[in-house]
Amino acid sequence: MTGEPFFVTTAISYPNGRPHIGHAYEAIATDWLARFARLDGRAVFFLTGTDEHGLKIAQAARARGLSPRAFVDEMSSLFRKMAEDLRISFDRFIRTTDPDHRVCAQALWQRMAANGDLYLGRYEGWYSVRDEAFWDEADTTLDADGVRRAPTGTEVTWTVEESWFFRLSRYQERLLDLYDRHPEFVQPAFRLNEMRAFVERGLKDLSVSRTSFDWGIPVPGAPGHVMYVWVDALANYLTPTRFWTGEGGWPWPAQLHVIGKDVMRFHAVYWPAFLMSAGLPLPRRVFGHGFILNRGEKMSKSAGNVVEPSELVQAFGLDAVRHFLLRAIPFGQDGEWSPEAIAARANAELANDLGNLAQRVLSMIVRTCGGRMPSARPATPEDEALAARARALLPACRSAHEAVRPDLALEAIWDMVAATNLYLTRQAPWTVRRTDPARAEAILWRAADALRRVGLLLQASIPDTAARLLDQLAVPAGARGFAGFDTPVPTGTPVPEPRPLFPRLELPA
Repeated sequence: MTGEPFFVTTAISYPNGRPHIGHAYEAIATDWLARFARLDGRAVFFLTGTDEHGLKIAQAARARGLSPRAFVDEMSSLFRKMAEDLRISFDRFIRTTDPDHRVCAQALWQRMAANGDLYLGRYEGWYSVRDEAFWDEADTTLDADGVRRAPTGTEVTWTVEESWFFRLSRYQERLLDLYDRHPEFVQPAFRLNEMRAFVERGLKDLSVSRTSFDWGIPVPGAPGHVMYVWVDALANYLTPTRFWTGEGGWPWPAQLHVIGKDVMRFHAVYWPAFLMSAGLPLPRRVFGHGFILNRGEKMSKSAGNVVEPSELVQAFGLDAVRHFLLRAIPFGQDGEWSPEAIAARANAELANDLGNLAQRVLSMIVRTCGGRMPSARPATPEDEALAARARALLPACRSAHEAVRPDLALEAIWDMVAATNLYLTRQAPWTVRRTDPARAEAILWRAADALRRVGLLLQASIPDTAARLLDQLAVPAGARGFAGFDTPVPTGTPVPEPRPLFPRLELPA
């Protein structure tokens, strides 16, 4: 896969509230994917942003006494600031109010219309404003108060209005064929099974325009109609490609959409059907991750357990937060976080395992090797075993990247850290140097080179601290990509006095 372009996206956020840790989780995981691919020599385009149209936005703006545009300008800026504060390395932060996105969405609509897949009708059914989704009555339930609710728990209301419809039913067999021939299209595999079951139950044509409000992208040639928000929002993935001009954009298709499990239906059913209708290639993969829970509960305003990412970064530091979210949760499954868990993992893995290892190795190099990178000779079977394990680390992390599993990559990296700590303890260069200084230098060189490889890989997950580690190992700025993974720092290179990489964390009072 090395060298192949990598177009990766997050699901763009719906900015009718402030960013929370769930938004941060998806952004950080996708950032790891993008950073890793860049380090591996691939051309990368990383797209994220905000989805700013729809009835829910219009209602939220009205409640604040603002125009929809003023409201989304304010709210989108919060999500962009979150991305910047988390060091998310996006190539474009798209807003669905951007002028080129409007052109893109209308071009997609016109292609679907030209294929005969759009027709004018009348929509009558249950609609969730919060989900911006239509639901069959069989999917809804009445709660104890007589309120009808969608499977997501949100209230639905009976809606009647003139609407354009997309012939989704026409694509049922093509979608099932897609799932059969390309099971990698929807991941993890159990999400594919969910989508196949949904499609097998039968697809009805989809209402794709609204006339009851006007905050949206106008339907071409249909005054009074604005596009259903999920036609508009999904089209954002095409906007950077400028497909409607045939030139000047990033090549389509995307290699990977990273999304939350709650929007699988839109991305794995509606989106491929729209693209099939428009005669455009499908993305390679749609990966649905799980929810991140606060002590077993999904975060919500009503539960009072929403925590903004900026609060966690202020309390624990950016790299501690990034490390926890990537390391502690198998990507694709639901996972839990707590302040205690963040602090415990940062102290155990960052401060103790990695931080102490770096401090021991580098301080001894400075103290006993004249502040210069020592020699690798002579070598022993134990040295070669550590070196072989270190060389295998990059292939293992590439496999984890292909599987969209940052947690597995970090597991392999921390196994390497543990192996290096064990090697150092067993080889005891502080004792060996009394009788065999050359052997002590060789031990330190092997440990330092293992740290170098670890530092190179950690640039994707904890970029700030990884940069400091590589600085202390005297790795040149131009040698920090994976192309130099097997190229050690030359013997005799000056090594600076080490400084602690991670402070020990205490829980906030």
